[in-house]
Amino acid sequence: MSFSPLSRPTLIGSLPLKDHKEALEMVLKYTPEIPIWVQLPIYPKERLLTQFVAGLPGIRYRGEDVYFDTSSADFESELLAFFEEYLEVTEAGKDITQSRFCLDEEHAPGFFLLLKTIEERGLKPFAIKGQITGTFTLLTGIKDQDQKIAYYDIQLREAVVKAISLKARFQIKKMKEVCGSAICFFDEPALAGFGSSGFVGISKEDVSQDLSECIKAVHDEGGICGVHVCANTDWSLILDSDVDILSFDAFGYFDRFKLFKEKIHKFLDKGKVIAWGLVPTLNQDDLEKIDIDTLYDMWQKQIEELEIPKDKAISQGLITPSCGTGLLSKELSEKALRLTFELSQRIRNS
Repeated sequence: MSFSPLSRPTLIGSLPLKDHKEALEMVLKYTPEIPIWVQLPIYPKERLLTQFVAGLPGIRYRGEDVYFDTSSADFESELLAFFEEYLEVTEAGKDITQSRFCLDEEHAPGFFLLLKTIEERGLKPFAIKGQITGTFTLLTGIKDQDQKIAYYDIQLREAVVKAISLKARFQIKKMKEVCGSAICFFDEPALAGFGSSGFVGISKEDVSQDLSECIKAVHDEGGICGVHVCANTDWSLILDSDVDILSFDAFGYFDRFKLFKEKIHKFLDKGKVIAWGLVPTLNQDDLEKIDIDTLYDMWQKQIEELEIPKDKAISQGLITPSCGTGLLSKELSEKALRLTFELSQRIRNS
């Protein structure tokens, strides 16, 4: 991979606004070099477990909640139709933009707004970034009609992995039409619980296999792939994978991340990138108190502790908030974006 972001700023995904145009203007103000398409979780169809499930077999809604109904008389026919269309796209040459694996205006208006705005204004960003809920998070967050998590159903697991892979590939395809460098992050907050008693029987090999299939889909379309986890996890899952960018909460979880120092060095030696989520978004008090000098000192201490040369840390780094800002007030969300921009500028000029 020849992607050297030079510690440019970018974002994780969500904003606490109601208007997609207003949200995009905020993105373009603070992260114009690597803008994202915005997710506004105030709308039920743009939330973590609902935004990317359209087209999956057996998917049903109960109010704003989503679940799988594998007991339905229609489930087997839905499953068959899903895999038939998957093969049409991957083997028979069907246009992915005309399939169930594309995003739509109903669930992802921010995606189409970003592409349209870049074209209409003639913008030339360094890269553009998309994101999608990761398979582990979807499969452990959505349950079936009997309250069993979907991961334990072999058919559902296979369908979700294939759907998420192709929906990520669709994003890359469309983003590359307006910008040569297209990034897609798989957002995996549920990996914080991997290995716990709540996920008994889910092996590291299974999770790695699912992740590899998704990463390959992004690479096959010529994209750059990232994985974002906003808490602690077994970081070897990501560091040992083929992913190009590891995104983590450097403000809250650096003490756990640094335990993988040797693997972090091997990861960087391959030319890969670390997205330092230094601007806190998960605790309002932290964000209210933090300032740019404290954040810059934190970044310096972290790269020194990991013994990463400063020039390497800069060239193979991104600067981000620790997570999305969708649950913050508008004022605090904007502070997080401003600090992300200012920290990137301080680092790049140091």
